[in-house]
Amino acid sequence: MKILVINCGSSSLKYQLIDMNDESVIAKGLCERIGIAGSMLTHSPAGKGKVVIEKDMPNHQVAIELVMAALQDADHGVIKSTDEISAIGHRVLHGGMKFYKSIVVNEEVKEVIRECFDLGPLHNPANLMGIEACEAAMPGKPNVAVFDTAFGMNMPAKAYKYAIPEEYYEKYSIRRYGFHGTSHNFVSGEAIKFAGLDPENAKVIVCHLGNGASISASIGGKCVDTSMGLTPLEGLIMGTRSGDLDPAVLQFIMNKEGLDVNQMLNILNKKSGVLGMSGVSSDFRDVGKAADEGNERAAVALDAYFYRVIKYIGAYAAAMNGVDAIAFTAGVGENDKAGRKRICESLTYLGVEIDDEANDIRGEKRIISTPNSKVKVMLLPTNEELAIARDTLALVK
Repeated sequence: MKILVINCGSSSLKYQLIDMNDESVIAKGLCERIGIAGSMLTHSPAGKGKVVIEKDMPNHQVAIELVMAALQDADHGVIKSTDEISAIGHRVLHGGMKFYKSIVVNEEVKEVIRECFDLGPLHNPANLMGIEACEAAMPGKPNVAVFDTAFGMNMPAKAYKYAIPEEYYEKYSIRRYGFHGTSHNFVSGEAIKFAGLDPENAKVIVCHLGNGASISASIGGKCVDTSMGLTPLEGLIMGTRSGDLDPAVLQFIMNKEGLDVNQMLNILNKKSGVLGMSGVSSDFRDVGKAADEGNERAAVALDAYFYRVIKYIGAYAAAMNGVDAIAFTAGVGENDKAGRKRICESLTYLGVEIDDEANDIRGEKRIISTPNSKVKVMLLPTNEELAIARDTLALVK
């Protein structure tokens, strides 16, 4: 069975075609600048070179049609017809309070995705466009919505509720949802299997560290807490996001600078984090290089970034009354060995012992703690597309 995985942004569309018999990627690609001049499709069939197709894509339906054509092309295609595609799995950012797990799309599901436009204004509209584009291009094929918030919906009320008047929760569903949920769900499950832990009771902390960053705590694969909140702005310091912040800071800056709330939130989402602190970049490689060259602001930005990670790990270990495994994933987590070591050296009170030789690696599944370490620490590359494909398969087979 072949599953097509679609991840739509406002002006982009990523895809993978996966053979679920062996979970191999048959082809993958990216449509860029949808609705903007200069749009292009980069198509990468397995075992063949990349193909770049420059063609106007005024909307996501045209983009999907181009993807279908590329997948069936005589030269660089990988299927003879769309009959070979059994179902389409879609990453959908927000399911609000209605959906706690993945679901086959129908009109009711699409209406809930629409209702959540105000909770996910950049993502949910694009996600719905992708679903409807696939419905138009492949009528009758089942589409499955895999919600990024589903993992966090398992949190208990003590973890997801804000200390604000209850009426706002009841009227507007204001609560902590958590994001990167598909990644956290996948990696926490893989960590349990890879480390040979008790699947019912294993206490796992996943550090999804990159330009966007979050941490989750789970017991037996069920989320008990996660660092992002109503939006992805809460939690860790990120590439351009501030993370946790005293709300009074907003009022203070807005009054001093004459800003409205939308301008302030734009600063917190796009001009803060490591970029705002360092003044160098949101790319951790650039900030690290600047720090090595003596840039004090860059060095402090990295110190703060890792310090926040260390604090959250400690908090989640306390919340679960212990931790069996810590897994690093995503761009920084998978590739920054110095960052992983820096974090682990502050966790010796948990019995963590890092193996420098094992830690000298990038992007490969491996246990990086010593045999004597009381907590298994590992590097586990995330694979959200495969997670989406697995959920899709489970619902349509």
